[in-house]
Amino acid sequence: MTEDFKRPNPDELLARLQSEEAHAKRGKLKIFLGYVAGVGKTYAMLEAAHERRDEGVDVVVGYVETHGRKETEGLLSGLEVIPRHETEYRGIRLTEMDLDAVIERHPQIVLVDELAHTNNPGSRHPKRYQDVEEILNAGIDVYSTVNIQHLESLSDVVQQITGVSVREKIPDRVIDEADEIELIDLPTDELLKRLKDGKVYISDQAMRALQKFFREGNLTALRELSLRRAADRVDSQMLSYMQRKAIAGPWPAGDRILVCISSHPMGERLIRSGRRLADELNAEWYVLFVETPQHLHMPVENRIRVQRFLNLAEELGAKVDSVSGNSVAETVLNFAREHNVTKIVAGKPLRSRWYELLRGSVIDQIIRNSGTIDVHVVSDVAPTIPMEKPKKELTYKALWRYGLSILLLIGVTVFGKIIFRFLDPTNLIMVYLLAVVISAVYLGRGPAILASVISVLVFDFFFINPIFSFTVNDTQYLLTFFGLLIVGLIISNSAALLRDQVNALRNKERQAQVFLTLSHELTGAVSLDQVVEIATRSISSILDSKSVILLPEKGNLVSKFSSEGLSLDENELAMAEWSYKHAQSAGQGTDTLPAAAMRFVPLRTTHGSIGVIGIKPDGTGNTLTSEKRMILEGLSHFIAQAVERVNLVDAATQSEMLRNTEKLQSALLNSISHELRTPLASITGVLTSLGESEKSPKLSRRLDTRTKIELLDSATDQARQLNLLVENLLNMTRLEAGSVRLNIGLCDLQDLVGSVVQQFTTRLMDHPLDLEIPDDLPIINCDAIFIAQVISNLLDNACKYSPSGSPITIGVTRKPEDIEIFIRDQGIGIPESELGKVFSKFYRGSQHNNTTGTGLGLSICKGIVEAHGGWIRAEKNPDQGMTFRFSLPCKIGQEGRNE
Repeated sequence: MTEDFKRPNPDELLARLQSEEAHAKRGKLKIFLGYVAGVGKTYAMLEAAHERRDEGVDVVVGYVETHGRKETEGLLSGLEVIPRHETEYRGIRLTEMDLDAVIERHPQIVLVDELAHTNNPGSRHPKRYQDVEEILNAGIDVYSTVNIQHLESLSDVVQQITGVSVREKIPDRVIDEADEIELIDLPTDELLKRLKDGKVYISDQAMRALQKFFREGNLTALRELSLRRAADRVDSQMLSYMQRKAIAGPWPAGDRILVCISSHPMGERLIRSGRRLADELNAEWYVLFVETPQHLHMPVENRIRVQRFLNLAEELGAKVDSVSGNSVAETVLNFAREHNVTKIVAGKPLRSRWYELLRGSVIDQIIRNSGTIDVHVVSDVAPTIPMEKPKKELTYKALWRYGLSILLLIGVTVFGKIIFRFLDPTNLIMVYLLAVVISAVYLGRGPAILASVISVLVFDFFFINPIFSFTVNDTQYLLTFFGLLIVGLIISNSAALLRDQVNALRNKERQAQVFLTLSHELTGAVSLDQVVEIATRSISSILDSKSVILLPEKGNLVSKFSSEGLSLDENELAMAEWSYKHAQSAGQGTDTLPAAAMRFVPLRTTHGSIGVIGIKPDGTGNTLTSEKRMILEGLSHFIAQAVERVNLVDAATQSEMLRNTEKLQSALLNSISHELRTPLASITGVLTSLGESEKSPKLSRRLDTRTKIELLDSATDQARQLNLLVENLLNMTRLEAGSVRLNIGLCDLQDLVGSVVQQFTTRLMDHPLDLEIPDDLPIINCDAIFIAQVISNLLDNACKYSPSGSPITIGVTRKPEDIEIFIRDQGIGIPESELGKVFSKFYRGSQHNNTTGTGLGLSICKGIVEAHGGWIRAEKNPDQGMTFRFSLPCKIGQEGRNE
């Protein structure tokens, strides 16, 4: 076999691989498609289920309706049936498929009959196909059945064929996205015979069906529809295969179809016509609604109708868009050219010739300027719901504007009377036109039209002979009056249109400004609380809604921030949980609990759902328009990125802290293993020697009393060093954990220094000690134990790094605001380049490699002194050695006590 091979586009290949990966995690849907009830769809589904069960596949029945047919009931035997869920509605017990039980049971295949079925009130989803989608998302394969008349795009065709309006419908995308479709076909003669034999309905129902829906002509037409739909499905599979394998085909560039809708009730017919045309041409299709400045005053009922049309288009698989423009025809054609549209589908409502002459025809403008784009016109032949007219009520503010317009004309008339004798009457027309312009710009369309009409009457009454009469002697003035009226009306209408355009631009500018502000604020937010607060405030401002953001915490969704007065009940929390777990929108205007007052949108990232936004629209209608829904989707992605960024920063911070902790633990273990071993070995050696001397008289005579005292002093000194090491470790742990709490009290520095020096008596025997402590030192407030620890660490350093016989000085200096304490030695010192590191954890000078120590002492000193509100620094002596100096405030306030 030879195929014209073409290397696939890398981007397309990546997108296909990602799609296949996502599809692999989802369950497979097989639909048994028939053209009418009784052709054997359920029977064929049950037979297929038995075949799979015999192959060892786990198959259960989620919901099967036998309609009392014995053959079908017989096939149910041997299959596990999930018990149905019972609910009560208006005193009646109703049963429905138990969706949660099916998902919990998690078989390999579940049978769900009657895909187009409408669920009982109170169910999680209004339609059964939505239950099936949730089962598929759980990774369970589904076998289901449906008749051709239940497809949304064919409902009006079926109604024309059969005269019956089909209420239970499914979106065409359900068929399009099915993994396998098996057409269950039966010749019409055999079906009619089965019907007469009572194998489809009982006798009375069968007779009624034969007389109405099951007429031979109806069945033939429905059978043709099902065969065509199945053929289209096979054709689309073939095209998909060729595209997937990059096989060059003979097809030209595909058509693109654009369906234009308005608030007119014929929108549904336009959308279904567009869907059928797209199916016939295998074309991509769009549905577009153009919002002009006049739509700012659209009644709520019409807005709801437009939203319903857009929802229907989405269900039928269209790409939906809503754009703003001053001219509908111009905006439609610009959109068509930008998206390479080849065919436009538009409607032509039944309107009078006068209406089109005065207002113009959008469809005529589109045809006139369409160029090479084909235009398909759908006429309004079916009876439609009359259009809602805006109900205008004159408020006090509106009456005041009309009153101002009349006052303006009175002023112009008085002014005209004053200058009348200096001007020709026709020149006064400009003054009245000025009044009309002022009314149009500042008071609105209505007052401007009133000013146009009244200005003609006033001009005639007060300035045209005969004065104070509406009679006109010179007929030429009639043309003047007519011109004044027409110009006034044009000016008032143009000014009002300009005002609407300005208002629309202001709304867009306000939204853009809020988006820009949101971007800047989210970029500057450093904590999760800041992000959710900024996001909630911005959502409420942009969408005129109350909002809440919920994020996962310990396995449950928790409200992090919400608009004032908004609280969630149990049902709304359950909706939010569902939206979070399934990464799908739920609530108002969705397929899941669409009648709810709130809408929940997941915060989706590449790693899945990380939270949920909840919206409760304010104002009349309490519904989210298509434009606001698109804005909300954009905001959700924007906010999700900000939340993920903060989470990643927090995770990186935690990871860095963990690495530092592990480093600290490793360094401590390495250091402690030696530092603990040395004093413990010395103490153990002393105790062993003393113990053996007591047991052996010969050895006891060799260890005189003086030697024993020296050994005990050595052990005591090693124990003190060990105690100092343990204290340092404990203090470092507290400092790292931020749990150091100072026990502030009165302290005499002379006594404190003396007690520390006494502990170092043995080690200071090789170092002359100088004390420079004035007698008039004040009593200070400090934690005596911690300050003693600081002095001990500094004195220990001085002893370690000073040569034997060199002096050590401990001094105290009184300053106006604080007390300075210093320890000076004559040791080897610290290089200038390392002075900045001396108080870092684990710092040990490059010249001190032969000296024991953990490198924690100075770091602990810094933490303790700063906790007291003081400072500490290391200074090189002019001649030799180092001076460590730290300060303590003379009085420590409450802040120091609570650290």
